[in-house]
Amino acid sequence: MQAMTKGRSTRQILGVGLIAGIMGGVAEIAWIAIYLQLQGGASSDVARGIAETVFPGTEAASFAVVLGLVIHMALAVVLGGAVAALFSRAFPRLAGTVTEFVAVVGALVAVWAMNFLVILPIVNPAFVEIVPYAASLTSKVLFGVAAAMVFHHYNKTRA
Repeated sequence: MQAMTKGRSTRQILGVGLIAGIMGGVAEIAWIAIYLQLQGGASSDVARGIAETVFPGTEAASFAVVLGLVIHMALAVVLGGAVAALFSRAFPRLAGTVTEFVAVVGALVAVWAMNFLVILPIVNPAFVEIVPYAASLTSKVLFGVAAAMVFHHYNKTRA
């Protein structure tokens, strides 16, 4: 049960978090791209919005889409590392269980709520209108599922 922490260094745990963050970030990008394509929108608007949120005034820059993707993936890696560290250290008994899976997804939903209901409406209100709440929430749930699957795989192969 305690495979995530038993004999694992902080470096190993953060390495798993890095992979979870990459997988979660890519899952979000894929979902948003598919969703906006089906809705007749442009996923580049989301990337520009991310760039504008972090660096105001960059939305129209030629590099805004790339910058937005880099920022998104950097934040995804940090989030993956934070979730891996939190769950491996604070909840080691959950490792490899269905409860861990649900809790990881729940933690990502909490992150979404803080971002889309509290922070973004203050920092960049226009951003929350680019993608409807349900689609952005689905994006974060998919991040959670991807991260939980990485943790599950890590726990099963390291047990």
